[in-house]
Amino acid sequence: MDISAIATKLLNENMGLSLDSATVNSALSSLIGDGQGGIDLAGLVSKMSQNGDLSAVLSSWLGDGANSAISADTVAGLFGQADISKFASQLGVDPATAQQGLANALPGVVDNASSGGNLLDSVGGVGGLMNMAKSLLS
Repeated sequence: MDISAIATKLLNENMGLSLDSATVNSALSSLIGDGQGGIDLAGLVSKMSQNGDLSAVLSSWLGDGANSAISADTVAGLFGQADISKFASQLGVDPATAQQGLANALPGVVDNASSGGNLLDSVGGVGGLMNMAKSLLS
């Protein structure tokens, strides 16, 4: 299953919606896009790894086992209220619903995308992830 399909399924389940994958992909692309209409989970991972409080949460999403939760307020802080509002508008929900939906869905999206190491491989493994984070902090 591709990232867009996973995200569509999880966001629909978590927000009680029945949106098509094109709508969800477009909204996610505007929030965590790669600039080419795709979803940039490696960018999200990098952004989260810059925040020391989110490093352990991120590790649980990328590793095997249970995924740690993230709060709706943390999601708002991670993306910014303006981007959350735009995302919510694209999905036809209020920002609070969008924040909570993302808080509930993102762990599963990243976990499924990193199953078997695919997401980590795309950034050069754990070492590549840490180097990416260090270069962004320098």
